[in-house]
Amino acid sequence: MTQTAVAAVILAAGKGTRMKSDFHKVLHPIAGRPMLMHLLAAVDALAPAQKVVVVGAGRDQLEEALKGHATALAVQNPQLGTGHAVQQSQDALNAFSGDVLILYGDVPLVRPKTMRAMIDRLNAADAPAVVVLGFRPPDALAYGRVIAHDGVITKMVEYKDATDAERACDLCNSGLMAVRGADLFDLLARVTDDNAAKEYYLVDIVNIANADGRKCAVIECDAWEVAGVNSRAELAGVEADWQQRRRAQAMADGATLTAPETVWFSHDTVLGRDVVIEPNVFFGPGVSVADGVTIRAFCHIEGATIASGAEVGPYARLRPGAVLGEKSKIGNFVEVKKAVFGKGAKANHLSYIGDATVGAGANIGAGTITCNYDGFFKYQTVIGEGAFIGSNSALVAPVVIGDGAIVGAGSTVTADVSADALVLVRPAQVEKSGWAKRFREVMVARKAK
Repeated sequence: MTQTAVAAVILAAGKGTRMKSDFHKVLHPIAGRPMLMHLLAAVDALAPAQKVVVVGAGRDQLEEALKGHATALAVQNPQLGTGHAVQQSQDALNAFSGDVLILYGDVPLVRPKTMRAMIDRLNAADAPAVVVLGFRPPDALAYGRVIAHDGVITKMVEYKDATDAERACDLCNSGLMAVRGADLFDLLARVTDDNAAKEYYLVDIVNIANADGRKCAVIECDAWEVAGVNSRAELAGVEADWQQRRRAQAMADGATLTAPETVWFSHDTVLGRDVVIEPNVFFGPGVSVADGVTIRAFCHIEGATIASGAEVGPYARLRPGAVLGEKSKIGNFVEVKKAVFGKGAKANHLSYIGDATVGAGANIGAGTITCNYDGFFKYQTVIGEGAFIGSNSALVAPVVIGDGAIVGAGSTVTADVSADALVLVRPAQVEKSGWAKRFREVMVARKAK
């Protein structure tokens, strides 16, 4: 089939009052990514010629969020319905003659292949004037209905305007459509507000086209793909559904999730094969996990790269910039930030390693911290290959610990340490014979009084 130019009009002018938020509805995240960005990523897969977002309340937030996205804005004010909203994109589209997808910023999970199927149906041999994306939810509730036979629409009707017989139909209108640019605004110009809500309904372009003797078509998708978000509860529901499908995909791709329902992924989490993820692990954005990695329970990981054979946790936190080499190990209650661990390097217990480079085979003892911040600037710590850092040590950056060096337990290191050297930075031990016994006797006598 010949590919035509595609434009996308995304409606995001709603006030989102049910969200009860100062944050624009379509910027609330799912899997760590704003809803609108999920949708734009799918649109971009079609290499669109133009993208227009129709805004209303919260325009300044959307302008800021859309910087760098090559997306035009159109303003709907006042808000007089979905048909009126699409009309506001006319100037921005500038007589676009290709195919136009009409999408919704709060319906974020539509797949590129579904959008392409809508465009393909629009350009099929029978040349429908409008293609509607329909779905069949478990409970049709108050969705608008699509009355159709063999994929050809005879009528579109909003629930509040539908008869009992029409409400019995379970094919519902997602609101998403594909229309030729040459037809769209001519059809919209003929839409009226003669309905119960006194609004200009986008769906009426189907009925107008039908009245002109033109065919309109419906294709169907799964209900999850067109789930809309109008409240915090619906946001949580879409998140939960997304996570469930992502977990299933991870296991199908060769990862072991011992308690799948407790693992939370980001939209861009990358997992290799034979990865084992124990319960209660959270992935923030920007995580890449290679083959054969084990992530133990109760870890929080974001912005991190983990090489093959590494082990993380339990109870570890990897922050942005953490890079773990092959067979490295980050143990319980260890936090790593903007630090690179070489092959086989270890920090097994109770440590903070930030703004650092840890050489291959180095071993960092329990309670060690890199003192990387002086209140104004961050500084680097370099720990050489095969170095050993004793427990409860503080490495005051900038500092370099040479290859094979040993830092004695309890040291506060403020100067570079030579390769293969031992450094001890602590006062001499002093013992006072019998002091503890005499102290206890005095305290017991004082308490007795």
